[in-house]
Amino acid sequence: MINVDYDEDRPWVEKYRPTSFAEIVSQNLAIYNLKNFVARKSMPHMIFTGPAGTGKTSTALIVAKAIIKDELYHRNVLELNASDTVRMSYVRNVIKSFVAQKMILDDNGLKIIILDEADNIPNQVQQALRRIIEKYSENVKFILLCNYINKIIDPIISRCAVFRFINLSKEKVIERLKYIVEKERLQIPKNVEENFYETLFFISGGDLRKAINTLQMAVALDLIENLNLNELLRISGFLDKTTMTNLIETVNKRNFESARLLIEELEKIDSRNLIRQINVNLDKFNIQEASYSQILSNFGDIDYKISQGADEKLQLIALLAIIMQNSN
Repeated sequence: MINVDYDEDRPWVEKYRPTSFAEIVSQNLAIYNLKNFVARKSMPHMIFTGPAGTGKTSTALIVAKAIIKDELYHRNVLELNASDTVRMSYVRNVIKSFVAQKMILDDNGLKIIILDEADNIPNQVQQALRRIIEKYSENVKFILLCNYINKIIDPIISRCAVFRFINLSKEKVIERLKYIVEKERLQIPKNVEENFYETLFFISGGDLRKAINTLQMAVALDLIENLNLNELLRISGFLDKTTMTNLIETVNKRNFESARLLIEELEKIDSRNLIRQINVNLDKFNIQEASYSQILSNFGDIDYKISQGADEKLQLIALLAIIMQNSN
């Protein structure tokens, strides 16, 4: 059951987004240094880098709200998803206009630009951003958020303080999920409660945002009261446990034709989720010990080919064939 105040249109990742440094999960080193910057009311340009769902965006918003007064926030803070909007024309027409405007009420005030997914900005556009960072650094500070800092050009990195956000532990993710369950007054059946949280963590891959979204999706689809973990796996793009067990047994028997048919018959397949699911269950396959490192390398190759547009099912079948070839 959910409470009567449940607002299904409001994402829980926003409803339960941290609003203070104390609420940020498992990023103690970064938070300690950021609190010092805020206390001194002095901040450099910054890059927050690390896996998805580890608190980068929430931390950037907390920093901005601590530095910029409430009445000035919406005028002096620009929040952008760089993958959607930051192209050369946007840099010239919007960002440059924003940084060039007079400070509201205080010409010596500060403006902050938060660029989420900055690692998706093309290099040529990053060069233009670098020039803006250089020219307006006295009154405008950039906070760039990225998963892969190696995709940010060196001239930008050298002008920023870099804060690395670490993967969240299973305990911390589940702790936050339990907090939300309590606040929403959800009734998780006791007999499947532990497996429910374990499944949410597996689906999320350690991404707290994804774990919270999956929890809310389960509520929206009425999957909580009569909890079916296999259905939760299926709607999240994974194989249910019965099908996964069948796949493992088929591969261990080296029955290539049956394995091929099993993959071919899958509907609405999420190939990258299935690759991760096979990887997590790799110890259940009869793989020769000496072949583990090579097979792990093959996982990366297959995943890359799929990301470049290769046929998903063909690549998955190829991966299973490689596992069979290296089985006892």
